[in-house]
Amino acid sequence: MSDDKNNGMSRRDALKLLGAVPLTGALHWTPEAISRATHVLQQDDTEAPKVRPKFFTAHEDATVRILVDLIIPRDERSGSATDARVPEFMDYMLGEATEMNRVEMRGGLAWLDTECRTRFNANFVNCTDTQRRQVLDDISWPEKARPEMSHGVAFFNSFRDFTASGFFSSQMGWKDVRYIGNVFNPNWNGCPTEVLHQLGVSYDS
Repeated sequence: MSDDKNNGMSRRDALKLLGAVPLTGALHWTPEAISRATHVLQQDDTEAPKVRPKFFTAHEDATVRILVDLIIPRDERSGSATDARVPEFMDYMLGEATEMNRVEMRGGLAWLDTECRTRFNANFVNCTDTQRRQVLDDISWPEKARPEMSHGVAFFNSFRDFTASGFFSSQMGWKDVRYIGNVFNPNWNGCPTEVLHQLGVSYDS
């Protein structure tokens, strides 16, 4: 899909595309697929310049970068979703995804643009931060959302989960939750004597 075609998609076309997948959302991934994507991106950390997206068009990539950072912004504890390379993670995953996954992502991004054009006469990327948040506020809370927002709600739920999967499977995400993994502790003096005694064992036997 070219950028021009994507930018010119009507609301009806966007809903038709998004309606081709179940409202429950189709962006679900196996732990193995997430692990593979994380491994590839870690290997790619030292490569420069960064490769262009293989799945996203330039316009979609710009939309995704803004959207993921609205979901996980940079704060005093860690970088943003873009800093953690979540857009690259998504692009890699979608390159190996099913057609249904791709349709949901593409249709959802197109829905976002058509909703913004209807309200503000501008694509999501060209809207102000306040305008973007107005649209997201209408699709972020499924129980409060108006029925006519159902397609946007389903897309955003999946997209938010996808963003979290990418962020918390990155090194930045691990550090954010203070997970250190299997790290050698040079100060480890062994199991305390009272615990060994409770277990009925000792280092001497």
